[in-house]
Amino acid sequence: MSEENKDFGDKAEDAANDFANEAKKTANEFTEGLKSATGGSENKKVLAGILAILLGSLGVHKFILGYQKEGFILLGVSLAAYVLSCLAVGLLFVWIPGLVGLIEGIIYLTKSDEEFYNTYQVGKKPWF
Repeated sequence: MSEENKDFGDKAEDAANDFANEAKKTANEFTEGLKSATGGSENKKVLAGILAILLGSLGVHKFILGYQKEGFILLGVSLAAYVLSCLAVGLLFVWIPGLVGLIEGIIYLTKSDEEFYNTYQVGKKPWF
């Protein structure tokens, strides 16, 4: 009986090692893919620019560039404006975050790669 338990334990250990190796391999592939998708300044510039134009009022482009405070500001203003639009007060403010995102998206996409990198990723300029 102990021989069967030992064989079962060896098989279970081999299966666990195989699973761990496969999980590490998958995690490394995912990490490499993520780095290649967002690692370069060109990819971040294009991604941030397109997201600024499409979802600028939600501040998604700010989060992509690492500006959490500014992203939450845009998101908060948008949500407050949508809630207040029920009272007609928010209708005056609901377009402002979208306009900010549109302008920033155009600015991001028209800058050269080097200028974008130096301004927004090295210089950490959060607005316009």
